[in-house]
Amino acid sequence: MIGFGLVPLEGTFGPLAPTHWSEVIVGLALACLIAFGVQKFVVPRFEEVYRQRSEQIEGGIRRSEQAQLEAKESKQEYQQMLEQMRTDTSQAREEARAQAAQIVSEAREQAQREADHIIEQARLQIVAERKQAFDSLRGEVGGLATALAGRIVGESLKNDELADRTVDRFLAELETR
Repeated sequence: MIGFGLVPLEGTFGPLAPTHWSEVIVGLALACLIAFGVQKFVVPRFEEVYRQRSEQIEGGIRRSEQAQLEAKESKQEYQQMLEQMRTDTSQAREEARAQAAQIVSEAREQAQREADHIIEQARLQIVAERKQAFDSLRGEVGGLATALAGRIVGESLKNDELADRTVDRFLAELETR
């Protein structure tokens, strides 16, 4: 017997089996000591590392969720701005159409006023030219009529008053025909 004087184990358990009870007791004591050391020092360290990693992962998840919320809000703001821009553009387009229609209407009115003015000026000019032509014709026709009447009657119609009445009567007859 070697060792602490304990009784050797009987039977064969294989090459790794303890041969004495002292080896079993020392093995159990060392296993308990190792289990206590692992429980006291290693497990708390692993738990601390696990906790830190969990916090990092959860923090990353929270940051990711926060970033998603911010992205969603930014997208909504962008869509609102885009919709507002579309509305503003539509309103500007409608205002431009209204202004264009107003400008066209004003231009037509101005053109009509100018045309009316030109027509009125032409009428006045025609009336003036007609009066001038009538006066000129009256003088010429009056002179010719007086000369002709004088030849027909055989007397000279030098009397201006008499000649004017004769010319007026002749022109009045022409107008009625």
